[in-house]
Amino acid sequence: MDIGISQKDRKKIAEGLSGFLADTYTLYLKTHYFHWNVTGPQFRTLHLMFEEQYNELWLATDLIAERIRSLDFVAPGTYKDFSKLTSIKETDGVPDAHDMIKELIDGHETVVRTARKLIPIADAATDEVTTDLATQRLQVHEKTAWMLRSLLAK
Repeated sequence: MDIGISQKDRKKIAEGLSGFLADTYTLYLKTHYFHWNVTGPQFRTLHLMFEEQYNELWLATDLIAERIRSLDFVAPGTYKDFSKLTSIKETDGVPDAHDMIKELIDGHETVVRTARKLIPIADAATDEVTTDLATQRLQVHEKTAWMLRSLLAK
């Protein structure tokens, strides 16, 4: 394979993307779980918001996995893989709506930090495609975290 990025650099980028994918997928699962189980006075608002968010995350997993494949590496795709690679904490039980929002804020901020670690690796290899993908995802996760934080404002 000769796309102008060395095999060594492609491997580093694919490893970073794999963690990014694991965080995105784990956040997708958590958001979907909360969508199913949210209760309380904000039920309808949160139920619909979480649905929007998990659908967006689902589409993002495909973009990230396909970027890994474009670099000629295998994309992780099992729970075992994701549990080793993710930085997002597992949820115990069913939190109340307020805590669901807090957990999702933390999840989106975690994905932002993961993306920020990936960008310098991609930049160093002049991998503009991965840099662009990570930058676009940063925008989505930062905006989503802001919207979720707004729900907690008094």
